[in-house]
Amino acid sequence: MIDLALSFLRDELAAYVLARTNSTSVDVKLTSLVNEAGKYAFGDETIALSVINLEEDRTFRAQVPEYNYVNGQHVKLNPELKFNIHLMAAANFTIYSQSWKAISLVLSFFQSHSSFSSTENPALDPSIERLSVELETLSFEQLNQVWAYVGGKYLPSAVYKIRIVVIQDEEIAGVQSPITSIKTQFSSK
Repeated sequence: MIDLALSFLRDELAAYVLARTNSTSVDVKLTSLVNEAGKYAFGDETIALSVINLEEDRTFRAQVPEYNYVNGQHVKLNPELKFNIHLMAAANFTIYSQSWKAISLVLSFFQSHSSFSSTENPALDPSIERLSVELETLSFEQLNQVWAYVGGKYLPSAVYKIRIVVIQDEEIAGVQSPITSIKTQFSSK
């Protein structure tokens, strides 16, 4: 699910950047920010989208298993997991001001497209009900810690929280016979 959500967001952002710039010179990639050698993992003239954290959303966490009726069987599925993705968009351009122009495009894209649903966005996988996007404002200290954490030198960037990616294992946790009748008995004492 996470891969489908990220690929969708990359494709939508790439289409938006292409429409706004009328140029294929700007590349939008889903990549790590820094490679094993400590160099940027993406080239110049690129907007990189990289996951910097996953967070379980416990606010909407299901506490009990889900029960469905499938092919005459009462099927038990484990509770689904709901995640928020912290996604960094970083721009690496040879001309510094172009990096900020690219980040401005990212900001305007997510400002005008703050939520996505599979009914309104056919390219979004139907198993993903909804994605909501909100800008995360980091302090100088937090920003320094993020860039130190990924192992790179600062690039013009913005961090977004993508809510809610749901992961549901389709492995059946149990099968029960369906309830076909209910009997009640009254007694007087």
